[in-house]
Amino acid sequence: MPRRRSWKARVRAAVAAAAIAIGLTPAAALPTGTAAADTAPARQQQTVTAYVSNALPGTVLAYNTLTNTLIKTIPVGTSPDGMASTPDGTRVYVANIVSNDVSVIDTATNTVVATIPVGTRPIDVAVSPDGTRAYVANSASNNVSVINTRTNTVVATITVGTGPEGVAISPSGRRAFVANTFSNTVSVIDTSSNTVVTTIAVGTKPIGVAVTSGNFVFVANSGSNTVSVIDADSDTVVATITVGAAPDRVAATPDGGFVYVTNSDSSTVSVIDTSTDTVVATIPVGASPMGVAITPDGTRAYVANFVSNTVSVINTRTNTVIATLTGGGFPTGVTVARVRTQVSPQVIPQRPGAAAGVDGVVDQSMGRVGAPSTARLLAHRHPGAATHHRTKAHRAHHTRRPTTAKAADPGR
Repeated sequence: MPRRRSWKARVRAAVAAAAIAIGLTPAAALPTGTAAADTAPARQQQTVTAYVSNALPGTVLAYNTLTNTLIKTIPVGTSPDGMASTPDGTRVYVANIVSNDVSVIDTATNTVVATIPVGTRPIDVAVSPDGTRAYVANSASNNVSVINTRTNTVVATITVGTGPEGVAISPSGRRAFVANTFSNTVSVIDTSSNTVVTTIAVGTKPIGVAVTSGNFVFVANSGSNTVSVIDADSDTVVATITVGAAPDRVAATPDGGFVYVTNSDSSTVSVIDTSTDTVVATIPVGASPMGVAITPDGTRAYVANFVSNTVSVINTRTNTVIATLTGGGFPTGVTVARVRTQVSPQVIPQRPGAAAGVDGVVDQSMGRVGAPSTARLLAHRHPGAATHHRTKAHRAHHTRRPTTAKAADPGR
């Protein structure tokens, strides 16, 4: 008996068919300004850019997260969906469902510098922590393409379960986790051999997957309205959390303390406290949220709302929407990259006596000069952090997952 596709899959298919029927070509990029010539020595400016894929007309929008303004519209393949940025922020990999390829964006110029053929209907992508490999979930060919990011070529193809739609990589880079939507399982890949080493049963129709810094895997089960929590050291499900209707994608904060889950049918985002595996906030966003990504400092979450054609910006300290951006046409995927570009010191002046920052980088991600310390980032997100419930002392006392337990298996 043929599988019944979800309404989201049917809408995605309709959008893709419309793109093919009208012979749609990617939209022209927005013009970008040219800075005036400056004879002063060039320095590097560091900004955080949010990239949002748009299924129709096949573009990626780049937003400056400091001002939440559109930087550029980037034409990519047909019906782009999941995306991932490299750890150094220089590249963004975009899975294009209908054109069966991956577009590679150079973040310094916001242009496509390579297009890589992969499997059938690629829908999600994850980049390894060392930036050397990209793993692409091909939902119709039931496999994962492994891309060498130096050569931008496919170096391996791994058979997984039926309908893989989500992929994430462990902090060590030694495991990749693939959500198989129609097998109701997660395939665990050993990245050293690119083979499946185990398969884990989860909820119904798993889609999105994310791995926390504490090495726990959170899987959004769209059909059972739950999130499965997998201990990656034992490859077992240790908790099941009820969230909103039809959870789609998942993103973890950099410190691993919280996980954000988009609920496409209830148009909300569930916030999970990972020390207790409970939902601590439910945030209304746009219609049918899908992709979600967290900024590197953990202070903002960007959510792509597929039906309302918007992007919600969430303050993760207050868990409220602080801005709503206009999408480019059925926004689906989101990723965030810390981008370095060459600028003149006259363009971005320093405060008198201020340090230039690490490696001469001017950090504009939070409107500061110099590289922010961990204490400053914590204070920004949690005022009075010394007594906040998310302190390390509290976690060590209350969580059933002490950090020391994770040191027992360095191979994961």
